[in-house]
Amino acid sequence: MPEPDNPVDMGAALLRLRRTSGLPVAFGGLLSDTRHARIAELNGAQTGALRGLVISAGSGLGGKSIALSRPCAVTDYRASRHISHEYDMAVAAEGLRSVVAVPVVVRRKVRGLLYGALREPVTLGDRAFDAAVAAARDVEQALVVRDEVQRLLAVTREQLTDAGSAAPGAWEDVREAHRELRTLVPKVVDPALREELLAVCGRLASAAGAGSGAGAGKPRRCEVRLAPRELDVLACVAAGTTNAVAAERLGLRPETVKGYLRSAMRKLGAHTRLEAVVAARRAGLLP
Repeated sequence: MPEPDNPVDMGAALLRLRRTSGLPVAFGGLLSDTRHARIAELNGAQTGALRGLVISAGSGLGGKSIALSRPCAVTDYRASRHISHEYDMAVAAEGLRSVVAVPVVVRRKVRGLLYGALREPVTLGDRAFDAAVAAARDVEQALVVRDEVQRLLAVTREQLTDAGSAAPGAWEDVREAHRELRTLVPKVVDPALREELLAVCGRLASAAGAGSGAGAGKPRRCEVRLAPRELDVLACVAAGTTNAVAAERLGLRPETVKGYLRSAMRKLGAHTRLEAVVAARRAGLLP
């Protein structure tokens, strides 16, 4: 299945590659199928010659990297005997000579391709290689998050469809899905996917009233407004996690988690963690 045009922040990864490697040009894109990558992002380029270029597995430096599923480099692109030369015109138009290509590999499958390049024929050192690999890992992690979000969304949609007839015990699965989705929200860079994720979280919270009664009759809607991070922390607390575990899951410091929890408790008029969770469920903020 083709990748969306911008499922991850490729531009940020390329900027990091340039800054940490010292290479003046970086570019890359995701695979549209198992054998073709489209160059969609350029950073430091002087022309648009590379934009939109489709790289086939086995062709050129990037195609070699896709085929071998490992980083590849050349000191002088146009003179190299170790690659084929289907893309020489575009590479020459940008004036590139020394180039490194690194595949983005997710679960042993190549999903993207990043390049770093110089306009002089200079042997690339460890700094350039390490920076390119680190940038590829950034994209890899973003794709892993997106894949997990899509998996959870598919499961959650089924749970929402069956919410009206769900047995009381089934709502624990719904609550766990809600917590996992809330944990992933801050890691999602695709605006459309983030919007969908938040919408589903909202539907999970509101559906709980009809399906589970939130523990005591229908939830009463109130004017409580919790910040996204306050709600994230409460979702973790509702799953029985400690502040330390919640901090690890949310990528926060334990002291920060405590601060968000205190703020949420104050807004909900709660004196204990349990009271806060119950109040949030009655308010339709948690499933």
